[in-house]
Amino acid sequence: MVPVLLILIPLVTGLVTFFFKDGRTAKSWALFSALATLVVSVLGLTVLKETKYLQFNREWLSALNSSFAVQLDGMGQLLCLLNAVAYPLVILSAWKNDYKNQNNFYALMLLAQAGMMGVFLATDALLFYFCWELALIPMYFLCSQWGGEKRIPVTFKFFIYTFVGSLLMLIGILYLQAHTKDHSFSWQSFIDLRLPANKQQWIFWLFFVAFAIKMPVFPLHTWQPDTYEQAPTATTMILSGVMVKMGLFGILRWLFPVMPFASFQWADFITPLSLCGAIYASLIAIRQDDLKRLVAYSSIAHIGLMCAAAFAQNESGFQGLMIQMFNHGINIIGLWIVVEITERQFGTRKISELGGIAQKAPVLAAFLVIIALANIALPLTNAFPGEFLMFNGIFSSVTVYHVWFTVMAGLSIIFGAIYTLNMIRKVFYGETIELTRAANDISMSEKLALGVIVLIIFVLGVYPQLMLNETAATASAVNEKFDFVRQTLLEQKK
Repeated sequence: MVPVLLILIPLVTGLVTFFFKDGRTAKSWALFSALATLVVSVLGLTVLKETKYLQFNREWLSALNSSFAVQLDGMGQLLCLLNAVAYPLVILSAWKNDYKNQNNFYALMLLAQAGMMGVFLATDALLFYFCWELALIPMYFLCSQWGGEKRIPVTFKFFIYTFVGSLLMLIGILYLQAHTKDHSFSWQSFIDLRLPANKQQWIFWLFFVAFAIKMPVFPLHTWQPDTYEQAPTATTMILSGVMVKMGLFGILRWLFPVMPFASFQWADFITPLSLCGAIYASLIAIRQDDLKRLVAYSSIAHIGLMCAAAFAQNESGFQGLMIQMFNHGINIIGLWIVVEITERQFGTRKISELGGIAQKAPVLAAFLVIIALANIALPLTNAFPGEFLMFNGIFSSVTVYHVWFTVMAGLSIIFGAIYTLNMIRKVFYGETIELTRAANDISMSEKLALGVIVLIIFVLGVYPQLMLNETAATASAVNEKFDFVRQTLLEQKK
């Protein structure tokens, strides 16, 4: 029942939140809901680890042969935990913000959480698609109603991109369902289908485009920087910290196991595309003067590297990707919290208009330095094990271009250090200017949110085995698919 509760708690509490009239009550209720979801997620990782608690399957839409089937496995555990950890952090960091119609704002945020939980838990393709859309719709309204001055055209672009991708995926799902032996939407039935390699080719692109838009991967990324800039920062935290992981999750859960031959054959095309996008985004981030856009392009660069690690298609790359999905989410939310505090206090996000904040807000500066160094994968921080495994996976891939891909991945990491360290130096160090002389240090709720993030950074940086244990079985299972593909292709050549 754990996976059912992870969906039901934010879904039910989100619907209830619409009926609150007092904004502060709605905010407190949302925090209570987020903490309750976190408790259930932690119980699923610790006390309730038996299979009977982590699976649920009931008839749902019998006419379509679709069931409400959810399962909490290693990869799902980490991403559900990320989703559960993110929400209390986001709500605490935004505690001082008084949004218009706060009940509606927090209700939509909780509904989005329910949708994302469903995506990470579903083992029925129709349920997966339903939750995919459930996560998108609240985000559309959050961005369009509480965003910046250009929110309407930007949100429309975001919706069109993601809706087209979702429609392509639905076509692929219906095609696969029609060809399964039992005509069901079951994940296992999709895997047992074993489509011929030539048929996998076009089905692969129907799914991959949907996942690539959600991540996003170059050149399908153009909706992202504008959306992150115009969306309210609390929404941006969820978009970049959690929602983009839906695309990477979809690749590992649905794309690779169902279409392994096409995934293997297109790897040498998608990997350089992802790495070019990572380098391109890093170079643009170096030139940014807006903190929000810098962090947005930083996210594109990190996701590009993760996508390349996925298409390295070996166990090291898979494990690195899975733990990095969690760690990137934690670190990027920390950066967004600092951006939110900076903009709220000084009324600007321009790097050129800031400086010397560390002299007036040393606690904030200390938190930022730790989170920023984690973002560039400094050893003993949480991002280092994942990035090292991804880097090793790319270098160890069977492609003849693996050295070139490794060099490109290394360049994106170096550029990431450049723009991150430049941002720290220009915004927080040096002499104070007129705007920052009256700076105040952060509040207790903000210290609590950032303190939790820093604790996670060090714990998982020093002892990454906590995550490696959870992801080992999933990484091995996905890797077996590609061992079979490589062996089959080798025999065909003989």
